[in-house]
Amino acid sequence: MKIIEAHSPKETYELGRQLAKAAGKGDLFVLNGELGVGKTVFAQGFAEGLEISEPMNSPTFTILEIHEGGRFPLYHFDVYRIAELEEMDEIGYEEFFYGDGICLVEWGSLIQELLPENSIYITIEKDLARGFDYRRIRVENESGRMEDEITCD
Repeated sequence: MKIIEAHSPKETYELGRQLAKAAGKGDLFVLNGELGVGKTVFAQGFAEGLEISEPMNSPTFTILEIHEGGRFPLYHFDVYRIAELEEMDEIGYEEFFYGDGICLVEWGSLIQELLPENSIYITIEKDLARGFDYRRIRVENESGRMEDEITCD
């Protein structure tokens, strides 16, 4: 596990960019954090790191947005509105989770049972006592992969 302290949206964006630059085919990133912590900012940096030039917004109402044209296709899920796991079957999630692109799953803790074992977890938390823009970002997975790729502190 690695913990990063970000003091601005720019630093949160940069972390997303760095992780995406190190990402490879089939990687799945699980992005967790309360509303307003910067998940969309992180996702925008992530898209840049994959060399995706189209705008990146949270797919809250569509659940899945597919972004192509970068180093890898990016399958950006927002599962906040998923009420039952069967809804993920209807989307055909396995095609994306086990495909040739890279997945970024916001609110992934809501579908924990469906996530592959080798998923990379990113948790973003606020601490208003340390400032409005302060974020504590935890990156973890079983293998420790990606932790050495992070250079911003």
